[in-house]
Amino acid sequence: MPKTEVILTHNIVGLGGESDQVKVAAGYARNYLFPQGFAIPLTGANKRRLEALKQRRAAREADELNHMNDLSRSLSKLVAVVMVKTGEDGKMFGSVTTGTIADQLKNQFEVVLDKKKIHLEHPIRTLGEHEVELRLHADVITKLKVRVESSTPLAKVEAPAVEEKEEKSEKRGKRPERAEKKAPASKAEKGAKSEKAQ
Repeated sequence: MPKTEVILTHNIVGLGGESDQVKVAAGYARNYLFPQGFAIPLTGANKRRLEALKQRRAAREADELNHMNDLSRSLSKLVAVVMVKTGEDGKMFGSVTTGTIADQLKNQFEVVLDKKKIHLEHPIRTLGEHEVELRLHADVITKLKVRVESSTPLAKVEAPAVEEKEEKSEKRGKRPERAEKKAPASKAEKGAKSEKAQ
């Protein structure tokens, strides 16, 4: 399969960054990269243009790094509050994920952050304060404090009232015997009852 060399004008995942000189399949370059404006062919004139692309990329990366440093300083001072539903015993329903934290940052502090930049080893499943790692840039890593609170008020635990419980019989399907037990009827009484019934 014939290969051709191109100069990328945009970052392409798995291929390279802006101003990189890469070899790709001729059909991929002709049918996708060139029409979309993601690359230009490697010619003498375009080689001279390569320097301008490299300067533009360096300026953009430096600006992005400065922006992420400023953002990391401001985020490290903040505490994001996440409200979750809990049961009566204070146990959470579900968990707090990176998407939830990103939504709360947007709602509370108007900071738009991709959830892929928030790093959790495992979702948060307990109430309280947690530290979450933010990987804002390859060179910028910071911590964010997240406080998970219950949206349902916790019920006060009261001592259960002591009630007299009837003893349950061990046999199933039988009614519990009354406290007053009747004495077994004698044969004479049974005979008298049967005569009255007739």
